[in-house]
Amino acid sequence: MAYSIEIKNEMIIFEINRPSIHNAINEEVIEGFKQFIHSVKTNETIKLAVITGAGEKSFCSGGDLSVFHKLKTEKESYVMLANIANVLYEIATLPIPTIALINGTAVGGGCEIATLCDYRLVKKETKCGFIQGKLAITSGWGGGTYLFEKGMRHDYVLQMLTEAVPYPANHLLSIGWATELFEGDKLIALNKFTQNMIIPHASVLRAYKSQIIRKWEQEKLFNRVMEEVATCAVLWEQEIHHEAVDSFLEKKK
Repeated sequence: MAYSIEIKNEMIIFEINRPSIHNAINEEVIEGFKQFIHSVKTNETIKLAVITGAGEKSFCSGGDLSVFHKLKTEKESYVMLANIANVLYEIATLPIPTIALINGTAVGGGCEIATLCDYRLVKKETKCGFIQGKLAITSGWGGGTYLFEKGMRHDYVLQMLTEAVPYPANHLLSIGWATELFEGDKLIALNKFTQNMIIPHASVLRAYKSQIIRKWEQEKLFNRVMEEVATCAVLWEQEIHHEAVDSFLEKKK
């Protein structure tokens, strides 16, 4: 199975389970995200939602290029991007705090998924980055929009998006993207990080999360995410994007 969902210690943990291809996202993972969302919304005893990746090397490498590179036109890519962006917006606006437990590299769409979470726990040896610019597109699942919501310095955000390279964990901490760094077992690190957060009643955590969700609704976050999707779809159709992906795939052979 391409994912697993486990509820333990009042947390729900979603693990992308495709380590052989760097935990790339396909339709099965997206369906898993929908189940994850449903579980949170129908179980009021869950206090925290966690997303992580299987194995030691990758959190998530973004979309599975063997699937998504088949999409060539603006219309085709928009359908895919909008579908995933809608699901990820539901994760961003879950009624409880969300944590990206970044056990390995998070690039492209994987970095977008990590960014939309409320917290990012990053393994010290890890690199993360918005590499989409190297493929002649922007982030397309809302990641750029979420990044500007994280309270980071404006110039740091633009650097992260336009330099389009993975940054080491120490740098991610220094610019305010990483919440905390960890070494060793990711679940031990998660339990250490959350031990104080778990103390309040679930209703308290939900009440505080609702405050940021109200802010996002007032500032039309969803509309801005969908504008990002539309921009990416326009760029996706351009020949320079398809050439860049072909070159990237050729280098991986």
